[in-house]
Amino acid sequence: MSYANFKPTVWSKYIQHELPKFTVFKQDCDFKFEGEAGEGKRVKIQNIARPTIKKYKPGKDIDPAEDVGETSAYLDIDQYDYFNYGIDDIDKAQAQDGIMEALSTETTRALAEAEDIFCATQMAKNAGIKTASKQITDEASAKKAVDDLFVALWNNGVSTKDDVTMYLTPWFYMLFQNRLIDLKTNNDGLIAKGVLGLYNNAKIKMTNNAYNDGTDDYIILKTSKAFAYCNGIDKLKPYEPESRFSEAIKGLNTYGGKMVRPKECAVLRCHQ
Repeated sequence: MSYANFKPTVWSKYIQHELPKFTVFKQDCDFKFEGEAGEGKRVKIQNIARPTIKKYKPGKDIDPAEDVGETSAYLDIDQYDYFNYGIDDIDKAQAQDGIMEALSTETTRALAEAEDIFCATQMAKNAGIKTASKQITDEASAKKAVDDLFVALWNNGVSTKDDVTMYLTPWFYMLFQNRLIDLKTNNDGLIAKGVLGLYNNAKIKMTNNAYNDGTDDYIILKTSKAFAYCNGIDKLKPYEPESRFSEAIKGLNTYGGKMVRPKECAVLRCHQ
């Protein structure tokens, strides 16, 4: 964006920001690997199997010690997004206070949106449960599809005590909203995170970053442990372009994600 056309006019001190998309998927990922990742690195994630619980009979020998298996997965930091913009010195002198703050805010929102779309896409493509394509046209069909998705997740061992979130597109939310349990007034923290209500003890959020395969939106229901995510190194560097009398700022955002518990992620493929 160039500010070369600024005129000596009275400018409003209120800067209008572009309406951000709802960035919600990134918030509900497993971040415990965050500190172990850097640019170009990978993190080895070890998943330990659940031991078998057996009945004990007094006076009888127990079985030999079980070899509890483990499987490994790798989380690669392989996503690289950058920005690079400049502001001429004369333009900056004529611009009202707040331009740099506004650019910083918009840059942060744009980077967050790219991360959110990445998370949504990876969750949608690597979920352990996927329904057939369904047409959803009313509240009853929306409720039936959602209930079936919850049952599928519960059958995989997820309980109502787990931290579960469901992400609805705007059109699906409008059909399903009457089924949500209103948040209590002391849940300001949930409201601030974009939670619109509860259903089967799961947090319900709305997004327009949902994955779409060209026909269906992918409504995602998952636990907080299903998808691991981390940022690597964020670089921010001011500089002076050699061919212009200006200042510029460039930055690099690196990140990656991995579906580590596919059985704890379910997808409803649906369209209007």
